[in-house]
Parts: sequence; C-alpha cells; structure tokens
Amino acid sequence: MTDPNDDLLEAAREIQSAAHVPYSEYRVGAAIETESGEVFVGCNIENANFSNSLHAEEVAIAEAVKNGHREFVRIAVSSGRRDGVTPCGMCRQTLSEFCKPDLEVICDEGESEEPSVYTLGELLPDTISQETLE
Repeated sequence: MTDPNDDLLEAAREIQSAAHVPYSEYRVGAAIETESGEVFVGCNIENANFSNSLHAEEVAIAEAVKNGHREFVRIAVSSGRRDGVTPCGMCRQTLSEFCKPDLEVICDEGESEEPSVYTLGELLPDTISQETLE
C-alpha cells in the first residue's frame, strides 16, 4: 500500500521543473491538497527585485483559492536539493490565512529518507489572524 504523502511529494517534485530561478538556482515546488482531495501545485518564481519573487507555497495556495477552495488538509514542499525545506515565515503566515493549525506540512528529505511532517501550528504558533487585528 502506498503512502498518500508519496503522491503529494511527487507532485511537488515534478512542478520544480517549471520554476524560474535564475538568481538562486534553488528550485522549490509545493503541492497543496484541498479537503475535497484536489491537488494544486506551485513553484518559485524569482525576480531581479527579490522582494517581488513568489514562493512555491504561495503560488499553489493562490491557484487553489482562485479555483474556489478555502479548506486544506496537507501541503508538501520539496526543493531540488531534497534538504527538508520548510515553508518560510511569510509562507507560513499565508497558509495560516486559509488553513487550520492542524494542516499537515510534509517536507521532502529525499528519496531514501522519510519526509519530515509537521503541523502548521507547530511551525507557526501564535499566528497573526483576523482576531488579533480586531
């Protein structure tokens, strides 16, 4: 029996080929699964003005939200280096806008290693939310 995380990680790995990374050469792919089981992918897109670069997780969740999804269960993140990359702080905050603290975050450690799995709440406790802004 295959692990359902394998398919999500594979989707994150495959989308890396579409990344635009002329500056860092650090390809990242992300695949986010909606509560209904649909998967949306994203890759990083760099810009010479680094602050305008888009991260893979942002691109994936934007695609899902654009298609009407607002509830998610898992996201897989993979870099070309298979180094266990986790979403950065900015991506964690973006994810927290749409995802519950129990969202599974699956981080690629490579073909021969089991992925690291966290919850969004572990990676970003005490997030900024609509409630904290009121």
